[in-house]
Amino acid sequence: MRKVKLWGALLLAATGAAAAIGQTGILEIGEDPAVVTRAKTPTKPLDIPKEIEPKLAALGADQLAFLKSGESVKVVPSAVMLARFEKLTPAEVADYVAALISVRKQLDFQPGKDKPTIALDTSSPMFNAWTVERPAALNPKREPGTISLNRYVGGWGGGIPTFAGAPIALTPEDLKAGKVQVAIVGAPLDMGSGWRDAKNGPLALRTAMGAQAPFGNDMYSMIDPGRALRIADYGDIAVDNLSTERSVVHVRQRVAEIARAGAIPIVIGGDHSLEYPDVAAMADVYGKGKVGVVHFDSHYDAASDRVHLLDHGQPVYRVIHEGHVLGKNYVQVGLRARGPDIDTFKWMREQGMQYHTMVEVEKSGWDKVMEEAVSEARRNTDKLWISFDIDVLDPAFMVGTGTPVPGGLTMREAQQIMRRLCAETNIVGMDLVEVAPYLDTTYRTAENSAFLVNACLAGVAMRQKGLTQPHWLSPLSSSYKAPLGKLYN
Repeated sequence: MRKVKLWGALLLAATGAAAAIGQTGILEIGEDPAVVTRAKTPTKPLDIPKEIEPKLAALGADQLAFLKSGESVKVVPSAVMLARFEKLTPAEVADYVAALISVRKQLDFQPGKDKPTIALDTSSPMFNAWTVERPAALNPKREPGTISLNRYVGGWGGGIPTFAGAPIALTPEDLKAGKVQVAIVGAPLDMGSGWRDAKNGPLALRTAMGAQAPFGNDMYSMIDPGRALRIADYGDIAVDNLSTERSVVHVRQRVAEIARAGAIPIVIGGDHSLEYPDVAAMADVYGKGKVGVVHFDSHYDAASDRVHLLDHGQPVYRVIHEGHVLGKNYVQVGLRARGPDIDTFKWMREQGMQYHTMVEVEKSGWDKVMEEAVSEARRNTDKLWISFDIDVLDPAFMVGTGTPVPGGLTMREAQQIMRRLCAETNIVGMDLVEVAPYLDTTYRTAENSAFLVNACLAGVAMRQKGLTQPHWLSPLSSSYKAPLGKLYN
């Protein structure tokens, strides 16, 4: 029988964290210590109303201390518990608190009972097979450069679908030799999401972007990004769809590889856990804290209390906690989902984050919010990453996503700010995530996602041509009375 060695350094939490985390107090995903803990958020003591105090007469000293500590809120909301106390006798309250204590103890990691790691078989001959590149000697000999997969001169299908109908590149040497300015790459990871379909996002976007490829002038700028930019499809990044933690290490390497080759990476997901390796990759290339982020989402995605260190609801916490981006350089737009409480907003403010909710849009109007967000994106850094979760849009436009929330942006609003950010700021990359095409029989999710990527491509082309004035629009398409002028192809 083959002897199996087990390794589990990917996850998770228990004891001995000080030694594992080291001098900085920060453990980056993919590093090797087997045991990780995060700093515990202090629990707020419970204020017990005077009218409830007689109901506590039967509590023992330990029960009373537990109740006053506020630990009960991890089992049941305080308001619900206190309302229940009003209807119970003191003896029933004592039984109720005893039950809370029992449940609370069971929530924590139990040494000797719970496994703090996920075991992997390191003796498997295929352990790293999914990340090993084919050596050049195994491929037909060719000169470095991009390769067109179109059968016909017109480029409208008839070959193999690619992002934006662009030629493919397989290596950094291809990107450099082809002088590629924008490399669009798929990352079919959905293990970090509760809904398993975002892995099909790259496939759907290749088909949709073939139909809506950047051929012809963008009406708002009168620029043809397909002509103005050298775009390449960089294929898909290999992922381990049984492990987000293993996958993000490889994604981080690949995204950094694109940036180091001089191209702007556009990552098509995949779920939103991808923001973590994407932003970390930018920190690897440009330095920690040197790149800002504009994050479009209906959710705040800054959870920090889950069992797994990373999923699609935690990338914001991870990139800020690990120092890849400074809180003051992080801007959020479109938040409206249930979840954030006062403590969450307090944490976001303590980090210096700037957030714009749909409540603010309702109160102040989209134009004002957009101007503030664009201004903030330029304020503290000259390099910007856009992380675009499609559920920031209203489900009327993006039904094919795992966690849709009503009341979101319209396509006109989203295209407008995407074009402006990519024209008016120095975009070093972006990701578009949470496209779940099988949830949308109308196909509008993939089509609209393609239009959003194209809006950014138009913005990048505008910036290349020096059209970086705030909210610049082509005079020719702005009014039929405008004189015929230059087309910026």
